[in-house]
Amino acid sequence: VQLQASGGGLVQPGGSLRLSCAFSGRPYSDYAMAWFRQVPGKGRERVAAITWRNGGKYYADSVKGRFTISRDAASNTVYLQMNSLKPEDTANYYCACAPDGVTGPYDYWGQGTLVTVSS
Repeated sequence: VQLQASGGGLVQPGGSLRLSCAFSGRPYSDYAMAWFRQVPGKGRERVAAITWRNGGKYYADSVKGRFTISRDAASNTVYLQMNSLKPEDTANYYCACAPDGVTGPYDYWGQGTLVTVSS
């Protein structure tokens, strides 16, 4: 499985961005896709996940009500719509795949895409 993330950039507080992650291959029927983020010097946080078969969605408390994860089965793409962005959302964002379901482990990773929220 190969993953390619895109869509990061600079946005003002309160603005929006949409991240995309196109992937090739399909490990198992119950796999899950997720978005993680990491700030240098801090731990990695899973912000959102989606089970591919039934579309179940999971969010970190820090992004609930602001971020939406979605999938497009036809194009093998997972999205992260980020609204009402805050400076604390600034991080490198990574997409990842867990072959055995949303609890992981996440064995496949894309490269990071940087999101900077600043005025």
